[in-house]
Amino acid sequence: MKWETVIGLEVHAELSTKSKIFCGCTTDFGGKPNTHVCPVCSGMPGTLPRLNRAVVEYAMRAGLVLNCTITQKCKFDRKNYFYPDLPKAYQVSQLYAPICRDGFMEIESGGHKKRIGIREIHMEEDAGKLLHDPQSGTTHMDFNRCGVPLLEIVSQPDFKSGTEALSYLEQLRETLLYLGVCDCKMQEGSLRADVNLSVRPVGGEMGVRTEMKNLNSFKAISRAIEYEASRQIEVLEKGGKIVQETRRWDDDKGESYGMRSKENAQDYRYFPEPDLLPIEIDDEWLARIRETLPELANQKRERYIRDYGLTEFDAAVLTGHKNISDLFEDVLKRSGEPLESAHLITGEIMRLMNGTNTPPEELSPDPGKLANLVSLVLSGKINRNAYKETVEAVFTGDVDPEAYIAEKGLIMVSDSGAIHNAVAKVLNDNPGAVSDYRAGKDRAFGFLMGQSMKMLNGTGDPGMLRKTLKETLDNQANL
Repeated sequence: MKWETVIGLEVHAELSTKSKIFCGCTTDFGGKPNTHVCPVCSGMPGTLPRLNRAVVEYAMRAGLVLNCTITQKCKFDRKNYFYPDLPKAYQVSQLYAPICRDGFMEIESGGHKKRIGIREIHMEEDAGKLLHDPQSGTTHMDFNRCGVPLLEIVSQPDFKSGTEALSYLEQLRETLLYLGVCDCKMQEGSLRADVNLSVRPVGGEMGVRTEMKNLNSFKAISRAIEYEASRQIEVLEKGGKIVQETRRWDDDKGESYGMRSKENAQDYRYFPEPDLLPIEIDDEWLARIRETLPELANQKRERYIRDYGLTEFDAAVLTGHKNISDLFEDVLKRSGEPLESAHLITGEIMRLMNGTNTPPEELSPDPGKLANLVSLVLSGKINRNAYKETVEAVFTGDVDPEAYIAEKGLIMVSDSGAIHNAVAKVLNDNPGAVSDYRAGKDRAFGFLMGQSMKMLNGTGDPGMLRKTLKETLDNQANL
């Protein structure tokens, strides 16, 4: 029997607001456990929530870009359940009137475009975090994350493979980053995904689904989808039945295991949140949000190619992460040199990021210093070797470029006398290479160039040096 996989994703994105959704506590990641809390987010009796307006606006931004209909009169609901990391035993969420509905995203997978439906986007508060101590066997609770605002972006079950799911997630992360609504640091839990998955005979009725919770890396999501699909097929082919349940993915072991039976909406006993009024979004507010939407990655790529003459590859690298794009535009604004600024980022900066394992979200070289270097190399004050060395010094040590160049003696040597003397000495010291050049061995010229540059401590003017070396060799051959 041939099987097909049916996948739906629920993506939880922690919003980049400064304060929580219903109180003034900070949303900063980390901090000493249970220090970013107050009576409201810690669930003390008698407290009342106050809605953070920015959360609503961030949700509207996401919904508009994801082609959703904005629910102009939406409201919050109370989702009742008890887990240790949710001290008030209910979560404020949206069930009956979520803020965004019926959207879609176009993805590309396997060379084909596909439209993925987005059923809804709703606002809710995050829960705390359980910290398990394997040595003592105890569990501690950190409520700092309680009340951090979340968007839950719920797709339709339109994915047929892990490849399609990852394409969607990568594009969604890119979109949220450029909108400025989420920092998408999966390692900090600010972007997580629940995977709802079932299998069925090709063209058959929908199977029983399982849900894998809080997967926080693309690698884990891909592996979990592959494992769960194989597990379900194996169970069914042996005559067993799939149980609707919530499963936990263990990335170290590469397998999932059942946690609890999967709840349905009625199990949570939803009812309208009594402490919050409905939200009314008028046409003026909605229009203002629409008018202030930022330029997205795909729009930037098109502009970079059209206005700056960049290749599709360079434009894709520059827009691969918002921090990289921001750095490029800062350097360009200061230098006025789009091609050189682009080559700086796609070349030296990307090389240094890879060499130092610097993720894009931690990219922070001074754009003013990098723009200064662009000007120095284009004006002929330093050569490419000195440029490369100084870029690395700025990246790793935040040095002042001009002071570093002066201290290291990297100003380009353009003095014809010094260059002629260096070439004469190199030719005199390397008669074998000179003979090889005259015998037609082109590599010998490169060797002599390298030795001449070395004689000038790597600071010679390459064009002048190449011309002098060629002329001297030709003149000697005619004697």
